[in-house]
Amino acid sequence: MGRVTEIRCAVVGYGGMGKHHAEMIGRTGTMKIVAVCDVDPQRLEAAKSELPGVRTYLSVDELLAKEDFDLAVIVTPHNTHAPLALKCLKAGKHVIVEKPMCLTVKEATAMIEAAKQKGVMLTVYHNRHWDGDFMAIREVVEAGLIGEIFHVEMFGGGYHRPGPWWRSDKAISGGLFYDWGAHYLWWLLQLIPHPIQSVVGAFHKLKWHDVTNEDHVQAIIRFANGTIADVQFSTIAAAGKPRWFILGTEGAIVDR
Repeated sequence: MGRVTEIRCAVVGYGGMGKHHAEMIGRTGTMKIVAVCDVDPQRLEAAKSELPGVRTYLSVDELLAKEDFDLAVIVTPHNTHAPLALKCLKAGKHVIVEKPMCLTVKEATAMIEAAKQKGVMLTVYHNRHWDGDFMAIREVVEAGLIGEIFHVEMFGGGYHRPGPWWRSDKAISGGLFYDWGAHYLWWLLQLIPHPIQSVVGAFHKLKWHDVTNEDHVQAIIRFANGTIADVQFSTIAAAGKPRWFILGTEGAIVDR
């Protein structure tokens, strides 16, 4: 096996998750952060003190013009994922973008096409892929212990005011499904390896009128093999439900 070349990384967005990515990159041994980009000068000062020798930039345009790097790690509010990723992809940079990938299918298609045209990698970071409950459930399912899954219910949330700023602004976040919902839907797609045949949904806007995200959302997903999934997220659920309720032809899984 040949020597692995060090991958030079630029982190775009140095908030809480940006620091998480910096920590993960530092553990790899084959990746190095050479630059951090953020619109907030205070965050750039923090990056300089926490990542000795790192170079900092206030815009992606400046980053691309002045810095020599291989991989952009985009850790910014959801509505900025596509435009920032496209700039980096078109500049020939590999891109890892935080979940959710973007806000629309049109944006996703443009990102995928740009990556193909430049021959670079584009992928979405799903840190919850390794959660213990999901890993245990996948192991049980893959071992065939509950037979073939035909029905899945997933629930997240509770009764609480939505999070601050972009997390509760639909134009920025994409809506209630675009936060933890991205993790749940990713898990679901790993358990049901069949094409999606149809999706229908509903939402309520009843309580939190000072924010624009929905209060309660639900998606009914039908897969090509006939499996039905009912995924719900809520900020007005006064009573909770299990995160997982899975029925198979030979058994069931309920995570209480």
